[in-house]
Amino acid sequence: MELLILLCALPIFYFLLMIGKRVYARGDQECYILDYQCYKPTNDRMIDTEFCYEIIKRTKELGLPELKFLLQATVSSGIGEKTYAPKIVFEGREQNPTVLDGVFEMEEFFHDSVEKLLAKTGIRPSEIDVLLVNVSMLTTVPSLAARLINHYKMRDDIKVYNLTGMGCSASLISVDVVRNIFKSNKNLYALVVTTESMAPNWYAGTDRSMLLCNCLFRIGGCAILLTNKRALKHKAMLKLNCLLRTHHGSRDESYNCCIQKEDEQGRLGFHLGKNLPKVGTVALVDHLKQIAPKILPMSELLRFMVKFLVRKMSKTSSAAGGKTKPVINFKTGVDHFCLHAGGRAVIDGVKLSLGLSEYDIEPSRMTMHRFGNTSASSLWYVLGYMEAKKRLKKGDKVWMISLGAGFECNSGLWEVMRNLDLDDANAWKDCIEGYPPVTLVNPFMEKFGWINQEDPATFKRPD
Repeated sequence: MELLILLCALPIFYFLLMIGKRVYARGDQECYILDYQCYKPTNDRMIDTEFCYEIIKRTKELGLPELKFLLQATVSSGIGEKTYAPKIVFEGREQNPTVLDGVFEMEEFFHDSVEKLLAKTGIRPSEIDVLLVNVSMLTTVPSLAARLINHYKMRDDIKVYNLTGMGCSASLISVDVVRNIFKSNKNLYALVVTTESMAPNWYAGTDRSMLLCNCLFRIGGCAILLTNKRALKHKAMLKLNCLLRTHHGSRDESYNCCIQKEDEQGRLGFHLGKNLPKVGTVALVDHLKQIAPKILPMSELLRFMVKFLVRKMSKTSSAAGGKTKPVINFKTGVDHFCLHAGGRAVIDGVKLSLGLSEYDIEPSRMTMHRFGNTSASSLWYVLGYMEAKKRLKKGDKVWMISLGAGFECNSGLWEVMRNLDLDDANAWKDCIEGYPPVTLVNPFMEKFGWINQEDPATFKRPD
């Protein structure tokens, strides 16, 4: 009898052992952020209203219609007067860039932010197991990742990836690559370096769809240290709970709305189509349909489903005075919204789609005002603002949402692992007390509004 009981118990014990083993193994597959470091260039790279006008005057091909467009675009962008431009612009060579200009810009960022990050965390370059660099619009041979390996003398067996052409949503793509590596390898450190190259990509032509980039994009970057080491869980800042990517590249309209190409005069630039808001909205809506069940509590999903069915069964339409269309409340599963600072139009569009308040989007608006659109790294400046304002408390959920060329919509839900209320305010340290400012209106219209009063027949470009 005892033997029979033992034989029956063995499968049960084996089953429980396998479950325990699987649960234990999941602890080595988690993706934690230990720390990150946003790049803050020196003050001599700061570009204010007056200097913007000097750059415009250097582009002799610009006529009155283009000047009026630039004024309107800059005023409505939400950008401030303390953003940063590459060195080549201050040297007056933006129309004739070289590859070395792009490399120099990258190395300035690398040597600043990566070194600060390693110093803060106490991690040696030789301890890095995975290196991933994403820069969309600069490709060098050897790769930029290889330059980092050479400079810091990293190990021969380091897993290295160099992503290009992934646009403003490349940060979360990089995190996704690291997450998948963590699933099959234990006890790793991963360094993600995300930035964009502005030096060789400053547009010097007259195509409005390409001039818009000069108004929105500025230099910036971020270095992020991630790990799946169970023993470092208590030191982690954030843990990745969910990450989802939506790609509409198979749709011609989506593929062509953000694309690098030459204008009619053969000048290389980055085209932002008029249909970009529409494309972005479609991508975001499709993405929300997929990720909502992954990040929202069951109670909110059931509430939405019941209201949706009741409305569908109702014979009276909303136009005829019936029930209004049900809306998902994403705040039931998210505490903080970390939105890509792509410009005022992008931020307002996401705000409307998600039903957010001004408080929710304040970090993105302030990032756009202080640093401009820094492409893939903008999410980390937004996160830095939240941290500097001491908003992030243990257990909070932070939802990062990015939109980028392709066209892509990617997002990730992070869980705050400890109260992030330390004195280290990252790139916001010297200015966070002044945010939010009394007004976000920049002085471009006040100083250069006279352009709108000019007559094309008599207009003469100022020297």
